Amino acid sequence: MSFNSEAFEVQGGRKLSGELPMFIGGALVHSLSGVTASLVNPATGRELTRTQEACLEDVVSAVDVASQVFISGIWRNEPRKLRAEMLHHIADRIHEFREQIYSLETLNNGRPIRETRAQLSILGDYFRYAASVLLTHRDDVIPSDGGHHVYTNRTPIGVCAIITPFNHPMLILGQSLPFALAAGNSVIVKPSELTPITTVFLAFLASDAGLPAGVFNVITGGPEVSKALVSDKRVAKVNFTGGNRGGRAIAELTSTRSIKLTTELGGHSPVVVFEDADMESAVNGVTFASFIASGQTCIAASRVLVQASIYEEFLTRLSSKVKSLRVGDPTLLETDVGPVISAASRDKVLRVVERAVLSGATLVTGGEAVPGEGDCVDGFFLDPVIIAQVDPTMDIVSEEVFGPLIVIMRFNDEKEAIALANESEFALGAAVWTSDIGRGHRVAAAIESGICWVNDHHRLEVSVPWGGYRESGVGKEAGLEAFKDFTNQRVVIVRTERQSTDWYTSGDLRLN
Repeated sequence: MSFNSEAFEVQGGRKLSGELPMFIGGALVHSLSGVTASLVNPATGRELTRTQEACLEDVVSAVDVASQVFISGIWRNEPRKLRAEMLHHIADRIHEFREQIYSLETLNNGRPIRETRAQLSILGDYFRYAASVLLTHRDDVIPSDGGHHVYTNRTPIGVCAIITPFNHPMLILGQSLPFALAAGNSVIVKPSELTPITTVFLAFLASDAGLPAGVFNVITGGPEVSKALVSDKRVAKVNFTGGNRGGRAIAELTSTRSIKLTTELGGHSPVVVFEDADMESAVNGVTFASFIASGQTCIAASRVLVQASIYEEFLTRLSSKVKSLRVGDPTLLETDVGPVISAASRDKVLRVVERAVLSGATLVTGGEAVPGEGDCVDGFFLDPVIIAQVDPTMDIVSEEVFGPLIVIMRFNDEKEAIALANESEFALGAAVWTSDIGRGHRVAAAIESGICWVNDHHRLEVSVPWGGYRESGVGKEAGLEAFKDFTNQRVVIVRTERQSTDWYTSGDLRLN
């Protein structure tokens, strides 16, 4: 294949030169319905390209291909060594075309190029790690009381559907896809209808690396496409990352049959800053944790809890830091904060700010739409928002805004900090800032979250499992847990006793 395909050529740095296809059965294809949808560049507010709106026949075709490939065994029956080698080949392709991946991701979701490069620099590492897990995985031998040898092994599940969100298309796919492939499954990815470009490009790269046709497929479109995909009874595993409403819909669609389901949903992460924390580090850390990806991440530090004795100083220094952030064109290296994903997201944040102020909260900084410059004048930009003097009963304290907005609250002691941190329906991420290492461990253990940082935030490792609980979802991605989650465990019990046993005549010698 040629990587100069017009499907991925960029004109003027702002739009693709042609329509974005899907990827089914090892080929770039268009929807059988002929229907396309406009994809908007969030930095310009103008059309970036047109994408395929998969119809039911497209979904069935993708599942047909994935199912047939799985049944054929062309991938799942490959020796582990060869599957691992293929994952390394894909990682090599990612490294070779990394700059194009960075540019396409920033073009599509509006994240500043510095962020995109930093985040996606580890994308290939997920594939290499999954290859290592595959090669080093050992099954269990279970002790038996005698007369039997008992062991386990793991087998691929079958056709797996992975549904990804707009905010981190490649990173989140990296936490699931390599492990699904390592286990020997066939995969169909349905990316967000807002950010499908890099997902199609990755499938293209994987195919060029030699991955058998039909093992990794991509279909595009909106929620109806996801519904049709997960409703197909041949889909045996679903990974969904997105909002709580979407997660509940997926759970309902799959509730009538036995299926493996992993969901990573919303978050409203508490960050607790104690009076003994290094002030400068905490201010810098909270700013990063709050406004990376324009706050459009489930683990954004959206609830900042500061001990009363340092509250005023911290708020002053934090607001000064936030005001210094440079909002604008995400393709420029000097940009700190890019646009939010859409006009609807921008307007939602503005409504939330207005409602909070009317409820008695104080707007410390931000809260306005700001125009970009040049051809970004119509982009979906917002000044980062800090809201203070909030009451715990206000909606803004409990709802996930998913934008560059944080609320800051004060607490008096450790007990109150933990209580405020846990006063949420979400349990995904959290952070604690303190110079007392004992307190760091103690509070991290008390805060209800799937992952908690101490004196840091957003730190990722390809070996670290990712996920929360309660309204933040169920199951884990990345790490050893992801590999196991994309397999079925089988127990094999082998009788080793030579003596024959007749259940009906052996009396007390019968085996249980």
